Amino acid sequence: MSKFVRIAVLENSFQAQLLADVLKERNIPHVIRSYHDTAYDGLFQMGQGYGCVEADASFGEQIRTILQELEQARAPGER
Repeated sequence: MSKFVRIAVLENSFQAQLLADVLKERNIPHVIRSYHDTAYDGLFQMGQGYGCVEADASFGEQIRTILQELEQARAPGER
């Protein structure tokens, strides 16, 4: 099994869920990691982002492209 590496930081749970759905649909193995820590009540998410997506490095460019497409598909008022 290949080692997963951090591919990108995610802004929020909505972006994380959309990305997870697309990656699952395309059969791209991945892990979405939240930076939320109950001991600090989510304090790290304020400075570091919601979390990150990890996958095999060979999928990095493909995942970053998907994230870029998801960002471009957002309505202008949502940015």
